[in-house]
Amino acid sequence: MSHDDESAPSSHVADQIAGHVADALAAVAALTSMQDLDERGGAIVGKRSALAVMQRSLAGLSPDQRRDVGARLQEARRVVEEAVASRRAELLASARTQRLEADRLELGDVVVQRRPWPLTDGHAGLVSTTQAQLEDVFVAMGYEVADGPQVESDWYNFEALNIPPAHPARGMWDTFYVGLGDPETVVLRTHTSPTQVHLMESAVATGTLPIHAVAPGRCFRRDTPDARHLAVFHQIEGLVVDRGITFADLAGTIETFTRAYFGADIDSRLRPSYFPFTEPSAEFEITCTICRGEGCRTCSHTGWIELGGCGMLDPAVFDSVGIDAEEWSGFAFGFGIDRCAQMKVGLSDMRALIENDVRFLDQFA
Repeated sequence: MSHDDESAPSSHVADQIAGHVADALAAVAALTSMQDLDERGGAIVGKRSALAVMQRSLAGLSPDQRRDVGARLQEARRVVEEAVASRRAELLASARTQRLEADRLELGDVVVQRRPWPLTDGHAGLVSTTQAQLEDVFVAMGYEVADGPQVESDWYNFEALNIPPAHPARGMWDTFYVGLGDPETVVLRTHTSPTQVHLMESAVATGTLPIHAVAPGRCFRRDTPDARHLAVFHQIEGLVVDRGITFADLAGTIETFTRAYFGADIDSRLRPSYFPFTEPSAEFEITCTICRGEGCRTCSHTGWIELGGCGMLDPAVFDSVGIDAEEWSGFAFGFGIDRCAQMKVGLSDMRALIENDVRFLDQFA
């Protein structure tokens, strides 16, 4: 526009603005996604839009025309901006609905019959079932089943097991401390070994040695969940205290358990290791049940899966509970119940145990 246009009828300008608004609203209505809005929004309401071009031409108008046309343009831009904002909200809501629909679990296929609530009966989970099966195996081998608290003092969880304060071995456990008593004196147990200390103390106090027992239960460590680890997990530990116990007894026990629980085609092996409460110590591994020893992601392509640790009880542990290491000897072993469940059913990723996917849980009803 120029000063030569001062006599142009205002209706002509109004028609131009109305036409631009109509085009803009049609373009807004045609947007189908947030990406579409991001790509075309500038041409509809930004600096490249027709209304913005008209706005920049106001300098060539007389003051009266500038006021009139400027007011019309401001109103037009407001209408278009409101339309864009409304369409943005609609597209965001639509995108969210699509995401929710994509993540939705279809649970209808696990309802086998229609009946009054509840639709299905509850059942023990895979870990609970595995624990019961492991207990049955060890009871058949002559062991008793013991239980212990999940919140322990530092003494039972560490010191009585030959791990005094500032001992380097404490770095082997990422511990959850409980805000009770003095700092770092009460913990969520990092293993079920404290139950073994309780068992030995009780046996000494009541004169009921020897001991042949297993202690299953929940444990806690600050582990990052991955295919083979969880922060809240379950262990079962064995304790034998008797006269004349040797490392050969321990190796035989591990092999007997492995074949009884996993089957005759699954082998075990012991590798030298270190644990503060046993000496000598070993880690025991079994043939990977996922690949049957061929090598896969779950076993890091070794063909073997570490199941737990074991060893002959260190005399320092006997000293802490008042057992004469000259008269008595023994061994201890411990392994993950979750890991056993993983290997027994061929589960490639242990995180499936905590995802609460009904389709997964229903397989073990």
